[in-house]
Amino acid sequence: MDRSQMTGGVLMGLAAVQFLVFLVGVARKSYAAIALPVTAAMAALSALTFWVGWTMLTTETDVPEPELDEAAPEAQ
Repeated sequence: MDRSQMTGGVLMGLAAVQFLVFLVGVARKSYAAIALPVTAAMAALSALTFWVGWTMLTTETDVPEPELDEAAPEAQ
């Protein structure tokens, strides 16, 4: 098993544990079981949006240089 497969397995295991904890919280009628995942999802979405915006803001514009046609005479 290579490194990416191990990482995938760990992520799947953590997701299963998180889902079980969520189900236990919902079964106990805990408000935090709903509020915390929604808050985490909003934080992740906001962070992703900020990252995309930052990337767009700091990316240099790639303006192509005008091609000079050496066969055409220059206007005088």
